[in-house]
Amino acid sequence: MDYQGLVKRLVLPAAWTPPAELAYDGIRAAAITRVHLHDDVQGINASIGLIQRTRGGRWPTEPVTEDVNFVDLVWHECEFRDGRSFTYAVYDKHDRYLGCCYLYPMGTRTPLREELLIHDVDVSWWVTPHAYEHGYYTMLYAALQHWIKTAFPFTSAYYSNSEIPANPAPLCPLQQVRSAWPGASGGAWAPRPSSRSH
Repeated sequence: MDYQGLVKRLVLPAAWTPPAELAYDGIRAAAITRVHLHDDVQGINASIGLIQRTRGGRWPTEPVTEDVNFVDLVWHECEFRDGRSFTYAVYDKHDRYLGCCYLYPMGTRTPLREELLIHDVDVSWWVTPHAYEHGYYTMLYAALQHWIKTAFPFTSAYYSNSEIPANPAPLCPLQQVRSAWPGASGGAWAPRPSSRSH
């Protein structure tokens, strides 16, 4: 079967509620909304080259404006609400913006092929240059691994970044998980979206 252009939807338990906030060893992740607009625009525009090198993919290719990014954030809010994907703004314990992390259906970022069908979620992330210099790229990778195991119903995550840390920081107990939005269930296949897939 040719899987090109297909997306493997996230399969979620009917009663499951996605965490609106996550915390791990000095890192806090909050479901991204339009409230994060200013921090997100500044973070993206300071990090374009680093995002291209570490996360990879088709985005970003140029600086973003608040008008354009506002539309993206509203799209992320709707995706989160409907259980189609989960995007988080990431901060340190002093509320300094670090970057973003994304839990997407398989096929959204990386074209589906047979060997990827065993995975049930595509996980990616990026951090700002300042955060990268202070080790948060690796720390966020470790946090994501722990959150996937403890706060989400996925069993086989595919970490799709171009740069995968060789030695992630030791996993610590999940410090805080708070749920706020109603969950959604889904499954099967869907056409690959043509936009809003960064």
